[in-house]
Amino acid sequence: MATSLITKTLNSIKNPKLLRPLTRQFTSIATVQSENPSSSFTFADSDSNSSSSCNDSNIYMRKGPPNCNVKGEKDSSSVTMPMSSMTGSIVGKRFYKQVTTREADDGNGWNVMLDYRTLKTPSKRPLKLPTLALAKAIAAEWDYQQTDGIRPFTMPLMKLACTALDRVPLTRPKIIEHLMKKFSQDLVFCRAPEDNVLTSGVYERQVEKFDPLIGWIKSEFGFKPVVHSCLFGGKQEEGLVKAIENLLKQTDDCQLAVIDAIASAAHSLIIAVGIVKGKLDIEEAIELIRLEEDFQVDTWGLVEGGHDIDIADLRVQISSAAVFLGLSRK
Repeated sequence: MATSLITKTLNSIKNPKLLRPLTRQFTSIATVQSENPSSSFTFADSDSNSSSSCNDSNIYMRKGPPNCNVKGEKDSSSVTMPMSSMTGSIVGKRFYKQVTTREADDGNGWNVMLDYRTLKTPSKRPLKLPTLALAKAIAAEWDYQQTDGIRPFTMPLMKLACTALDRVPLTRPKIIEHLMKKFSQDLVFCRAPEDNVLTSGVYERQVEKFDPLIGWIKSEFGFKPVVHSCLFGGKQEEGLVKAIENLLKQTDDCQLAVIDAIASAAHSLIIAVGIVKGKLDIEEAIELIRLEEDFQVDTWGLVEGGHDIDIADLRVQISSAAVFLGLSRK
């Protein structure tokens, strides 16, 4: 069910380059908490409930009042994601039967429903999504969860949605400042030493793959980036810095969440901007990000349990961000 639902959802993306399968999913803790003490979910742990003899990873449900109208009662309870969201563990058994979507009460957006409970963000606001396609994709992530446990690392779209709704509106200036602080050290601007026998091959690949992107930056923003071979980066023209900064300020919350996620995974703001602007697809971005490491793998071989896991993890991070971007566009 989840597979067919997410397939239908991804078909709504106009850019076919974004329709890449997600090979592995990651991060976002699920816990649940009450808005109404008489009808709620709670997550029990050893710190908050020392009297409990149950397993710390279980999620418990408190029954609602006998006269609770399951289908019709508005905001009778909710499911809230916690602030902590970095784990690869299973966090309790599946506590819901049906996952659906519905239009938000104000008609501006879409909610995800676990049975009759509205899914909420860590700040306890309804998870109101800009498009039905994105709501259905996140609903598919929740519907995918098995009865033996909820696996947060299989819900990357949920994590990005919570970031866009909770973190970005409150910390937008700091996010932009952080991105621009590392701009001079961007992966695309870095070149391996040309005159070294160990790195000359890397340099040739960088010229072949990075230079077309450098040319696109010049045509798009009017300034040609300065390339360098220093690990600490090189100073870029003030005009280019201002142009990129202005672009970030003009993004909506979903776009900035995607740019921040991709830039963090890629060590490159330029690659993130390239994906958002439609210059790069997922595979092209991954090839650029892994250019140097792939050269080393070609030369010395692949380390199983190391390189292969890194590749899978990177593919999930870039693919999920690109898919989130496509599904969030109205």
